[in-house]
Amino acid sequence: MALILSVLAIALNSPAASKPWDNGRLKVSDNSRYIIHENGKPFFWLANTSWLMPERLNRDDVEFFLTEEAKQGYNVEQVQVLCGTPTYNIYGQAGNVSDFAFSAESKDGVYGYWEHLDYIVDFAAQQGIYIAMDVIWGSQTDRMNVEKATRLGEFMGTRYANRPNIIWMIGGDIRGDKKPEVWDALARAIKKADPLHLMTFHPRGRTTSAWWFNDREWLDFNMFQSGHRCYGQRNGDGDYTIDDNTEEDNWRYVEMSVPGNKVGQSRFSVTGNLKPIIDGEPSYEDIPQGLHDFTMPRWQDYDVRRYAYWAVFAGCCGHTYGHNSIMQFMKPGVLPSFDAKKPWWEALKDPGYQQMKFLKALMLSFPFTERVPDQSIIASGNGEKYDRIIATRGTDYALIYDYTARPFSVNLTKISGKEKNIWQMNPKDGSLIFMGTVSDKVYTFSFEEQGTTGQDKLLIIVDATKDYIAKDRKNIM
Repeated sequence: MALILSVLAIALNSPAASKPWDNGRLKVSDNSRYIIHENGKPFFWLANTSWLMPERLNRDDVEFFLTEEAKQGYNVEQVQVLCGTPTYNIYGQAGNVSDFAFSAESKDGVYGYWEHLDYIVDFAAQQGIYIAMDVIWGSQTDRMNVEKATRLGEFMGTRYANRPNIIWMIGGDIRGDKKPEVWDALARAIKKADPLHLMTFHPRGRTTSAWWFNDREWLDFNMFQSGHRCYGQRNGDGDYTIDDNTEEDNWRYVEMSVPGNKVGQSRFSVTGNLKPIIDGEPSYEDIPQGLHDFTMPRWQDYDVRRYAYWAVFAGCCGHTYGHNSIMQFMKPGVLPSFDAKKPWWEALKDPGYQQMKFLKALMLSFPFTERVPDQSIIASGNGEKYDRIIATRGTDYALIYDYTARPFSVNLTKISGKEKNIWQMNPKDGSLIFMGTVSDKVYTFSFEEQGTTGQDKLLIIVDATKDYIAKDRKNIM
């Protein structure tokens, strides 16, 4: 009994576990490439597309899911708030009506739609997780006008302004040139009520918010949706915004989002200043390629790894993962979309879901805000499509991702130091192998397994005078 009381006393008198926002609110770094906290601590966005959480999960499910998310390193949940008119939650409570009037949004003695969303936000805060609220899905735009958007924005901004773990997301799988006045009105109403939380826009597949809103005062960082198409797959897309056979090259959207860049056939130009960017919806694990033909192969863990490393090494300030079953919280008794097969809690065991934390750990092992994409590191020339090798570097380190594990040469003069330490990392499990110290100007490397699906590898090169990673370290975690 004495031991139990002693443990209890320690628990009650221990300070609460620190939370990300203890470092201050999120803001854009001075070089406009990254998101950091007010005290300068880096924030690596690792999100999950948990779109239908308010509709499909009860309180017990919310607690289980968000606890598992925190264990796997996810720190942002992308959530649809309103995806219909009306939108109902798991308890059958509606969150909105056609005129978007919220004067009677809460009723005495009723655990309503907004109370349940409050619960999700607050439990996420306990886990140190941000909620990226997609305020209203793009499919509802035809039911909106400036007046309704302003009303919705005022309500949402006022209700959640004082929550520490909010990131605003407007749009929702829609092009920004469809009723842009509605999105401007919604964004400005939110920002008027809540000027401190960051905001972005979630666009249609194969587009980036930078094409339409990069010059807006309300847009803090850009988002693109690289989408679910495979190379050469059009699926009836009429107004195509990218070059043919580049559908899986999500690194191109990072380049397309830089002001002044003209990439491929895109007729859009980006005005305004450089802003951070995220791939907010790449191909989901276990979803048919292209979504609609269920006989197509399904995206696997090695596909979601490729999307993640390509995006981040191209310059993204983080990444969003997605899973077919998790995004819709598939379970028995629910009609599946996109031929989802497994219940969402089983999907939490899938390899891609569990591998994203290794990318986050890798990026936070090095100076965060100085990193830039730099393909000139690859001295041996580069390949196309899956053979593309992608590189990023800081002043004294370089990271190179090789999806097909093919041989390549590296220009070691791109980072400081007469000698460089080199590691091989396996992105499937985060394991590290120290390869030695070299002083060559050009280093040629061959992995043991070449050209094999699922055998992607990563090379870490560090100025030998730096101690970011110990030589005897066995895992990046």
